[in-house]
Amino acid sequence: MVDLEAAIGFVVAHGDAVERARLSWLRNGTAVPVELLETAEVGQSPDGGWPATWGGEVASIDATCFRLVELDDLGGLGRPAARRALDWLASRQQADGGWEEDASLADSAPEWARPGDPEAGFLVSANAGFWLTVAGLDARASGPLDHRVGGAYAGVVQAAAHSLAARLRPDGSWPSYLAAGWLSAAVLHRQEMFQESARIQVVLAERMPKMSPGDVAWLAATLRRAGVDPQDWIMVRALRRLTETQRSDGGWESDDGHQFDVHATLAAIRAARPTPPA
Repeated sequence: MVDLEAAIGFVVAHGDAVERARLSWLRNGTAVPVELLETAEVGQSPDGGWPATWGGEVASIDATCFRLVELDDLGGLGRPAARRALDWLASRQQADGGWEEDASLADSAPEWARPGDPEAGFLVSANAGFWLTVAGLDARASGPLDHRVGGAYAGVVQAAAHSLAARLRPDGSWPSYLAAGWLSAAVLHRQEMFQESARIQVVLAERMPKMSPGDVAWLAATLRRAGVDPQDWIMVRALRRLTETQRSDGGWESDDGHQFDVHATLAAIRAARPTPPA
């Protein structure tokens, strides 16, 4: 089993104030000080998105989704900044149900976010669709936060799911990067497109033994956030893999460098934490 106490100790020892607040929220639902929430929101563009470090002042779908990860772990998806970001994501959906980064970012974006590239477009679409799905989940759980959540977003996510499903190959694989698989599987699961989601999950399970610890943590946290039961077969495999790859210091290694190990460890904690009592 994942050693949650060791993982918690790693975040406490190595995380910054925002990361430790994320840990407290994930563990106990502890209210986060407003000043820390505001720190996580710094740099938001007037249109609602956040720019990427590689994109100058132009708001980026990828960067905005990354900020939503932090705000979600801080219990902040109901805050005005998060709602503006979600509205911005919804407004950027294209006619085919997908998303693409702003064309002005073509020369600066990394290959996995480059506008005009179909593989990057699939990943960006899966990421945006996932966070709009999560917003709808929160609305159903706690009551509508505003008149758009679960209304306009529901249609946006439905279109996104059909767009993603239409591009799956017959064997369940997808024409994009690894992360697009679990993000797509989560979106399709919530849209009750269970057959399509299951096909992706089979491919993910086949690839899991060669996945990095950070990727497995992200996969498991994404599926758990979308409501996949921790006892589901794909989650059992993912948690077993996290158990095998947890380091002696309690953390997990991130593909993006050791400065992101705490981020990967928080994802593993989200995936492995006990289910709250009903």
